[in-house]
Amino acid sequence: MNAPQQVRGACPHDCPDTCSLVTTVVDGVATRVQGNPAHRPTDGVLCAKVSRYAERTYHPGRVLRPLRRVGPKGSGRFEAVSWDEALQDIASRLSAIAARDPQAILPYSYCGTMGWVQGDGMASRFFHRLGASLLDRTICSVAGSAAMVHTLGAKVGMKVEFFAEAKLILIWGSNSITSNLHFWRLAQEAKRRGARLVCIDPRRTETAEKCHEHLQILPGTDAALALALMHELVRNDWLDHDYIARHTLGWEALRERALRWSPERAAATCGIDAQRIRELARDYGTLRPAAIRLNYGMQRVHGGGNAARAVACLPALVGAWRDRAGGVLLSSSGWATLDRAAVQRPDLLAGRTPRSINMVTIGDDLQRPASPAFGPRVEAVVVYNSNPVAVAPESAQVVRGFAREDLFTVVLEHFRTDTADYADYVLPATTQLEHWDLHTAYGHTDVLLNRPAIAPLGEARPNSQIFRDLAARMGFADACFADSDEAICRQACAGRVDFDELLQNGFAPLPVPDAPFAEGRFPTPSGRCEFFSAALARQGLDGLPDHVPNHEAFGSSPRYPLAMISPPARNFLNSTFVNVDALRAIEGEPLLEIHPQDAQARGIEDGTPVRVFNDRGEYHCKAQVCERARPGVVNGLGVWWRKLGMAGTNVNQLTSQRLTDLGGGPVFYDCLVDVQPA
Repeated sequence: MNAPQQVRGACPHDCPDTCSLVTTVVDGVATRVQGNPAHRPTDGVLCAKVSRYAERTYHPGRVLRPLRRVGPKGSGRFEAVSWDEALQDIASRLSAIAARDPQAILPYSYCGTMGWVQGDGMASRFFHRLGASLLDRTICSVAGSAAMVHTLGAKVGMKVEFFAEAKLILIWGSNSITSNLHFWRLAQEAKRRGARLVCIDPRRTETAEKCHEHLQILPGTDAALALALMHELVRNDWLDHDYIARHTLGWEALRERALRWSPERAAATCGIDAQRIRELARDYGTLRPAAIRLNYGMQRVHGGGNAARAVACLPALVGAWRDRAGGVLLSSSGWATLDRAAVQRPDLLAGRTPRSINMVTIGDDLQRPASPAFGPRVEAVVVYNSNPVAVAPESAQVVRGFAREDLFTVVLEHFRTDTADYADYVLPATTQLEHWDLHTAYGHTDVLLNRPAIAPLGEARPNSQIFRDLAARMGFADACFADSDEAICRQACAGRVDFDELLQNGFAPLPVPDAPFAEGRFPTPSGRCEFFSAALARQGLDGLPDHVPNHEAFGSSPRYPLAMISPPARNFLNSTFVNVDALRAIEGEPLLEIHPQDAQARGIEDGTPVRVFNDRGEYHCKAQVCERARPGVVNGLGVWWRKLGMAGTNVNQLTSQRLTDLGGGPVFYDCLVDVQPA
């Protein structure tokens, strides 16, 4: 046995923490994956999910050879074929479609890996060169991201490490213990120093239980709460008039709107007590520095963009940005100004402007006929880094779309997911331990390099190599298709990050000021925090943030009296890790949290199998009668693979393909249902 080696890498998953990893390798086998103690944001600690990454890599269910469908779509029946056979057939069929109209080919991907190479790099080059339809990648964060751009100027905010110095922390729409563990450690440090922690969330999460206070508002009412806080800040003059005058735009109009939102009005909208709004406003107006950790759950409703805008306005009102421990953080990704064009090569479009298809509406779009408005019917889909049959909304429609016998579907995957079952070809992709990649974060301000720790298992190939191979077979002779993965990492850095530092340490910090907006200088068109956005007004939208009611507002439907949100199960990350036996054993079965009051009215006891339903479909799971759910709201924990759940569906059977107010994002938490014993 040779001496163990330790290889530095990065967690690839859709999480703000973007941990630095250390993989122990003995004789070519990864024996352990740990957090890197030298990386300050990681501090040697990993979540329970990624701690089991070696188990996921060596899972007996790994797809390790190319597979070709031999049964009906959805049956999951395949035969193994050679790479040459698979690639030649795929290239031939894509070439034939592209000869008619390349826009009939659609890539479908998201953040199964957050890497610049295996997520964005060679794949984007391939589809740009092909002239395929573009994918509007909206399924997670776009409403909140648009809100930050139109308020702060970019997806930027305070540096996460300084939350430890705050005196008040609002954890808004985030179950940090399960989805932002390293931030939670900082919040706990602040708490030990005397900080007050307040959680704002429709669910009584593990995080809410450990905060000093929990405001359990109704889904989709965050903007009403934020406006009422502004109302009280104005009434009590808890304002930094100097900061407002020098560093904001549109204050008088926002002030007028906020004064319409008394605590009583907001309390009726949010389903909480007005006095608690007054007390929170007092704390926010008087405890300095005050910091807000905003997360993406709260923007997955019709008015999600406006809600995030309203919250993002708050720090400028009290001058919280003056202190490095004050402000707001939704995403830090805007600080990472790496060279995206060098990686993705949009110049390969050569002047073409393909249509863009919103990934949220994939269920409907796969069933649309050709038309002048839509363009050609989608004839082929290439799926990578995503599992749309499980994660896209209104999954009955998604299944119908992928079940089309005339739809040619290629899936790059580690496992036979719900989506892979509908593929014509499943191509074996490498995991994070088996390839190069470069990672930026949206919860801290470091860039991370991932080196391969082990050789690819079986016949697995990196996404980048699969697209190189397809490009070669389709006759794409452009020099960029010969770039190695390491070369693409270097191109992304392009002098903006010291690549030698990445090679040596595995990470490198970005040059971000400790208190970036202490003197204003926001990256907005005006250089100010824009309460009023002229850019939104030019689009015919409201330039000021406002409360926009849900598409399916609580109390609006006698048939479906319960609002449902679908936060992630603690041991899953979207649909990733669902097939890791140890993690699924902890979760047990798909659960619906329901308040005792609502359960009693329906004859439901704890552990009862239930049918959750609306006009879009029905979902079977087990009821957990508890006060994590508030009266009138149920929590359908997700996202289970459909075939590993009960009755072959998951919670997205019930969610809709309607969109948010800004950015065209999904409304997963804007959903009315009812529940019956199954």
